[in-house]
Amino acid sequence: MRDALVKVRGLKMYFPIHTGLFRRHTGDVKAVDDISFDIQPGETLGLVGESGCGKSTVGRALIRLYEPTAGTVTIAGDEITTLPPEALRKKRPQMQMVFQDPQASLNPRMTLAQIIGEPLVEHSGLSKAAQLDRIYELMDQVGLNRRFANRYPHEFSGGQRQRIGIARALALNPKFIVCDEPIAALDVSIQAQVVNLLEDLQDRLGLTYLFISHDLSMVRHIADRVAVMYLGRIVELSPRDDLYARPLHPYAEALLSAVPEADPENQGQRIILKGDVPSPANPPKGCAFCTRCPRAFDLCRSTRPVLTEVEPGRQVACHLFSTPSGAQAPATINLQQGVTS
Repeated sequence: MRDALVKVRGLKMYFPIHTGLFRRHTGDVKAVDDISFDIQPGETLGLVGESGCGKSTVGRALIRLYEPTAGTVTIAGDEITTLPPEALRKKRPQMQMVFQDPQASLNPRMTLAQIIGEPLVEHSGLSKAAQLDRIYELMDQVGLNRRFANRYPHEFSGGQRQRIGIARALALNPKFIVCDEPIAALDVSIQAQVVNLLEDLQDRLGLTYLFISHDLSMVRHIADRVAVMYLGRIVELSPRDDLYARPLHPYAEALLSAVPEADPENQGQRIILKGDVPSPANPPKGCAFCTRCPRAFDLCRSTRPVLTEVEPGRQVACHLFSTPSGAQAPATINLQQGVTS
């Protein structure tokens, strides 16, 4: 296996809670709570989970749009979290981001050419003529007509605006791109076009993606491996085909049961979770999912499970797969199916 392009170890992202007249620090929202994973060169890692689980926060912390509370992030051999400002600025061309809302992420006062060319002005040192040539080249790559170069964002459709964001992200030939729900704000007919564009660019340019989405069907199409998040923690990390064929963690199983199948006869039984997601400011003591898990037992409520490899290439944070001897576990645990009886 090649060295990982992105290495994340023990990443935490806490947002402080201030209350009272004197705005005292009385707690933290644990948006990302101690996660670790690797992304190989040329790979697409899908990051899925319900709204509020911390997916977008992970993406922003990875490229230091947020300052991580703890942990390390290594991209192409450089430890990002400790780089001083000038060194971080020089590192920026290697790591870029495509944002969720194509309307909000583009400056309404700048033309298409100015938006795509801004990274070139800041980092490349190219002449005006060379910058324009590069802008046209990027527009061709993402399927935008060169005649649109002097138009403003409001003159484009949602799909076209997202293509502008992708072109801007590609301007400096990055190695790693965080795609933060790049299709969430688009019509279904446009979503496939944008995902196919991302795949085509990855094949031609050798890009590495972290693809954040709540659309499990689209993640199945584009990702090589999938990490499932719940309440700021990764509960399962598996190859795509293995996860969709046989999810191991109870939450991943419930999440995938909600994905509609084209053939109704192949639609499995829907798993309905009871209760609400706990507050990230006051998560459960043990497993984050223990308050809603139909298979939870005493150990789940007292001890936090560790993300552990239980099968080749498959990691799960669940006591059903790592119950120590002597613990009060369910009567029978079928590790192959991940169910109790």
